[in-house]
Amino acid sequence: MSLANVWVQTQGDGLVRADQIVGIEAHQTPALTGKPANWLVDVVLPAPIGSGTREVWTMNVLHRTLIQTSDDPADAPARLLAQLDLINATGIISTSRERPAAAEDAGPALDEAVASTGRVRFRFVPFSNPAPGHHTAPEYL
Repeated sequence: MSLANVWVQTQGDGLVRADQIVGIEAHQTPALTGKPANWLVDVVLPAPIGSGTREVWTMNVLHRTLIQTSDDPADAPARLLAQLDLINATGIISTSRERPAAAEDAGPALDEAVASTGRVRFRFVPFSNPAPGHHTAPEYL
């Protein structure tokens, strides 16, 4: 992919450049006593680790969570990245959960209970175009 100008917002680590992502993984956590199983949507990044020989570093992977939800997100993140790659996009991808209609009527008392329910939504916000003029001035670099 040539998504050097697209950034993905992670849940707790900030931004990851999309062309650095080597995989997108959705996996279900085990159910624990009193807590249901949830789905984690992660991006997978390559990471050299400090072992190996002088000529070759050992590669490992880092998983960065985008969102946690009770519903299977299927292949939505991969579809979005493929579509953005076709149009040579620049911007930021963020994730959120759509609240079920019943939860909106319930008020703030049920906010915590419905925090992990609802479909996952991937949103792309393009960068605004800079004003015409001096694009190589120091304030742009």
